[in-house]
Amino acid sequence: MATALTYVFFIIGLILIIKGGDIFVDSATKLANMLGVPKFIIGATIVSIATTLPEIIVSIQATLSKNVDMAVGNAIGSVTANTALILGLFITFMPFEIKRKDISFKSIAMIFAVVFIIIGCIVTQKKELSFKGEVGEYYFLSALGVTLLFTVFAIFIFENIKCIKSETKSDESKISYCTKEKVSCIILFILGAVGIIFGARLLVKYATQIAISLNISQRVISVIAVAIGTSLPELVTALTALKKKSGSLSAGNILGANIIDLTLILPICSLISIARGTSELAVSLSCVNFDCVMCLGVILIAVLPTIISQKFQRWQGILLLIIYGIYIYFVVR
Repeated sequence: MATALTYVFFIIGLILIIKGGDIFVDSATKLANMLGVPKFIIGATIVSIATTLPEIIVSIQATLSKNVDMAVGNAIGSVTANTALILGLFITFMPFEIKRKDISFKSIAMIFAVVFIIIGCIVTQKKELSFKGEVGEYYFLSALGVTLLFTVFAIFIFENIKCIKSETKSDESKISYCTKEKVSCIILFILGAVGIIFGARLLVKYATQIAISLNISQRVISVIAVAIGTSLPELVTALTALKKKSGSLSAGNILGANIIDLTLILPICSLISIARGTSELAVSLSCVNFDCVMCLGVILIAVLPTIISQKFQRWQGILLLIIYGIYIYFVVR
């Protein structure tokens, strides 16, 4: 049975991941500046990937601990939470217009990513496996799926670089840093990384204990508690954007984070699984047949009407929130 300390350590893990991520992003950006890395490269790669670091590290830690349901559930669950819950809340309170060119590429990339995950799994043979005492039927993320997802990720980063480069002024003055600032930045970079890694270990360990004590599957706790927890940075960004009435920025951050969650996390976890000599990444039938389908559904509701009308409308936000509530009900049922 989970004690109060179990829940305390679970929350501490979340705090360490989120705060460590903030410190890591800031220090990594400053370090890149110190090393003379162009700002468009920093914005397109370091910042983009670092914003999804909580999800990445948690899924990697879960894979290393052979908690495959948590590794996959966190990635898919985070995208569903980002889209249906966070974006849904945002556009319910603040519908806004957005140019078709600003949303089309990311929307198509997300849709293809989810479809590739489903295809990459259903082409494999189902097997009955046991992980951490939980027995179930699993597909495997095939080499085809991994290749397709990495391809989408590479195209996304390339488009990011091209877009940001075109918006970056070439005559920006170089900032000089003293030795004290450099040392401080390196220390913060290390502390941020340690915070994320240690927080991920706490989160995975105690989320598993909570799931066992409540007699629920790791998939349930990962697609709800862990996924929402690791999506908190996106929620904070959305709330800040809501306050500043900057809808396009918030939507761009959420969609970008979704693409990285879908196209980077699962391929990395699959490669780790293969490197450890086990197999390709196992993905439960319920994840493929339900979680991925629901994820694709909320993405389509969020982006297709928006591409057509060039605006996020209040009815979309309300519908997304209703669907997310229904999704949570069926997950825990």
